[in-house]
Amino acid sequence: MGTSNLLHFEINPHSGIPVYRQMMDQVRYYVASSVLRAGDQLPSIRELSQRLSVNPTTVVKAYNELEHAEVIEMRHGKGAFVAATASGLSAKERETALHRLARHLVVEAKQMGASEEALLRVVRAEMDNVYGQDKPGDPVGFSVLRGLRRN
Repeated sequence: MGTSNLLHFEINPHSGIPVYRQMMDQVRYYVASSVLRAGDQLPSIRELSQRLSVNPTTVVKAYNELEHAEVIEMRHGKGAFVAATASGLSAKERETALHRLARHLVVEAKQMGASEEALLRVVRAEMDNVYGQDKPGDPVGFSVLRGLRRN
């Protein structure tokens, strides 16, 4: 059918950000970075809820919000697909999003008394974990089916 990619969804139930919102943000980032492209199929509601150990209604809410934002489209009986109208972030939008995320991390690290050195060491370790994460058997990895375009 096409090439398979491995998606990694990381949910932090203690982050203060609703789980459905974390899922939405990650799908948007995958679309923005072209890891997900128009026509790619996302994991089924059941599969995603089971693998992330979340209520299926949480996945439904995320998918419905993404559909309303025209990032994905739901096809009855077939699943969720990246919409043809979905667009990636511009370089400036990506840079702005990275600064927002970095600022949030730095502020929280400072509030808990972490040194700059400790913060950089942890960020480097996490970068190694995430960027080196595309390994078979990843417990929250999902296959993306390519080439399933609307007829």
